[in-house]
Amino acid sequence: MPEYTVLAVASMVGVVALEGRWRTGIFTSARYWCSMFIVFAFQILVDGWLTKLSDPIVLYGRDQFLGIRFPWDIPIEDFGFGFSMVTLTILLWEHHGRRRKENAR
Repeated sequence: MPEYTVLAVASMVGVVALEGRWRTGIFTSARYWCSMFIVFAFQILVDGWLTKLSDPIVLYGRDQFLGIRFPWDIPIEDFGFGFSMVTLTILLWEHHGRRRKENAR
């Protein structure tokens, strides 16, 4: 399997596993899903511009990813990394906030 794909999948699995361990409840939160919608909307605009095949700014090695591009020439692995980065940030924020409240008691 291509390296970029493996890393994208591993990052998503790791973040979901971390949520399973910490149980912050973000995946059941409408605020989380709303924020993910906003992130992906802007990611499509920016990433689509950066990776468009007609005039790419960012190039991907053909053997490093699956080669599936959707929409507007965006490698699907980019969405996995976007999910992982934003979700990990929110998880860390929520987990740290919980620990802070527990220590204040």
